[in-house]
Amino acid sequence: MGPVRGSKKKRKVDKKVEKEYLASGSSENGSTDWWEMLSKRIAGNVSPSKGLDKFQSVFKMSRRTFDYICSLAEEHMQAKSAHFVFSNGKPMSLHEQVALALRRLSSGNSLISVGDSFGAHHSTVSQVTWRFIEAIEEKGLHHLRWPSTEEDMTQIKSKFERIQGLPNCCGAIDATHITMMLSSSEQTADVWLDQNKNHSMVLQAVVDLDMRFRDVVTGLPGKMNENSVLQSSTFFKLCEKGERLNGKKLNLSEEAEVREYIVGDSGFPLLPWLLTPYQEKEISESKADFNKRHFATHIVAQRALVRLKEVWKMIHGMMWRPDKHKLPRFILVCCILHNIIIDMEDEVLDELPISSHHHDPGYGQEVCVSVDMTASVLRDNLSLHLSGR
Repeated sequence: MGPVRGSKKKRKVDKKVEKEYLASGSSENGSTDWWEMLSKRIAGNVSPSKGLDKFQSVFKMSRRTFDYICSLAEEHMQAKSAHFVFSNGKPMSLHEQVALALRRLSSGNSLISVGDSFGAHHSTVSQVTWRFIEAIEEKGLHHLRWPSTEEDMTQIKSKFERIQGLPNCCGAIDATHITMMLSSSEQTADVWLDQNKNHSMVLQAVVDLDMRFRDVVTGLPGKMNENSVLQSSTFFKLCEKGERLNGKKLNLSEEAEVREYIVGDSGFPLLPWLLTPYQEKEISESKADFNKRHFATHIVAQRALVRLKEVWKMIHGMMWRPDKHKLPRFILVCCILHNIIIDMEDEVLDELPISSHHHDPGYGQEVCVSVDMTASVLRDNLSLHLSGR
């Protein structure tokens, strides 16, 4: 079963920023003129998706969300001394700069191609995009955070239990490869060469049922497996120290209880706070039922990564050519933008189809044989509980 979007109750965005955004006049009316001119150049070749107008098809978000993103980026992008201009010498407004950066991130097209469609030099596209990355990284990070209150976590757990009955589940974890272009002459090229002979780095993500990223880790070489990436992460260290996924335990029976946990595929180790499916070929009915519930719950993480790569195409495919040390920051900002669209309750999200293909086409399923015996008992108790025994 797919993710449940939940009620349409408006999510608390950032009240201070949102008030400034509304008071600034950065509304649809304020952005009409620049879009009317720009759309003649870039939207002519864009076929609107079902239910979307040209603006939404180009930027994969509503104008309301676009203007909110402008409000986040404004202070940083306007504070710098450099003034960006189009090829004809016309100064770029804030809206046009944000539009340029978002188009670069979402289209996956080259700097030259994006520049030509906007009437800007490719170096301007590069500089404006990087300025935007810095701005969202600084001002938008509050959109990507681990639940800070018991109430927030309770809501997340309730949604997970509602779809497949898994009690006390706090999220789903998965990892994907972000491929990049590296010259074979580069000294460290072999470090980034993964099992498919691609140069890549890994993105590990923990998501909630609304496909919102709650924790991300990136920047590690694609040759590392899921277990190694996990154990290198701050998330792993926090969980092992009991500083995360250490909330209220839930009684399954008089003799058994289940702690807070997340679910992951067979590439991750079985841990007390990370439950993976049974891997044996011959399993009992209760274990088979657990695996079905587990798969239907974990798929939300796969869908979130598919959506991320489909909307922000710059991190999908072989388009990354600049400094690989900047790539993790681009990935992080794409994750933040992904969350902002969800947090703004943007109805455009409902109109964007999610293709059925996996987020890591061509990469086989990894298998980790590491099993914690405490976790094994916990999983058995949970599977028996779910089967009604």
